[in-house]
Amino acid sequence: PGANDWKCRPDAAHPNPVVLLHGLSNDTITWNTLSPALADAGYCVFTTTYGRDWLGPIGAVTSVQESARQIAAFIDRVRAATGVSKVDLVGHSMGGAIGFYYLNHLDGIPKVDDYIALASPLHGTDMSGVQTAFADILGIPAIERKCGGPCQVGVGSPFLRVINPDPAIAPAIKFTTIVTRYDQIATPYTTGMLRGPNVRNVVVQDRCATDYTEHAELTADPIAVREVLNALRPATAVRPRCTTVLPFIGPIR
Repeated sequence: PGANDWKCRPDAAHPNPVVLLHGLSNDTITWNTLSPALADAGYCVFTTTYGRDWLGPIGAVTSVQESARQIAAFIDRVRAATGVSKVDLVGHSMGGAIGFYYLNHLDGIPKVDDYIALASPLHGTDMSGVQTAFADILGIPAIERKCGGPCQVGVGSPFLRVINPDPAIAPAIKFTTIVTRYDQIATPYTTGMLRGPNVRNVVVQDRCATDYTEHAELTADPIAVREVLNALRPATAVRPRCTTVLPFIGPIR
């Protein structure tokens, strides 16, 4: 809801369209909460399901390279339709990692203003030990050939050096990471954090100790949604309201 209104034009208060990049999922499942929240706040919002292959409607399963090429083409389409030079990126899980390939290898740096990554395996993930176990049995190269993008970001994968999640490559871009200590997919959760003077790291539980949100739920978590809005427009930042959020269930009203 609220996404892909191709007649939307950014205004002075919201100068950049926001492009949402899902993880191992699709745009419909991932952005049902954040997309309308951004649209209601006045942003032009765009999203697409990229990287489809053997999982049918589920995206981000092709190689990082192929997914990034599709993302690059979509961003250029958004820029052309809205008449802007830059977009803001919000990526969940794989979407936050693939964005770095776009910056490093597909001339993405001059086209991005804010880069927000939610629960992204920026420095590799062992998926709570599952990825490491398969890599020990089959070997990292074999794992990468079998499952494409998701396994290119496994702990120890040499492809992580190609993705190169280094904020120093783009000092003009403002990077925000949002992570949860209860992540069971991008593990350890600190894999989703960055370092640099142009970086702000947010751990959900540092804002609210009773928020137990997990990996998939993070895109709908009230702390995370508020922190995305704050990152996009710091001048109007609002302190997130703490509530109890249960894993897989959501906020307790």
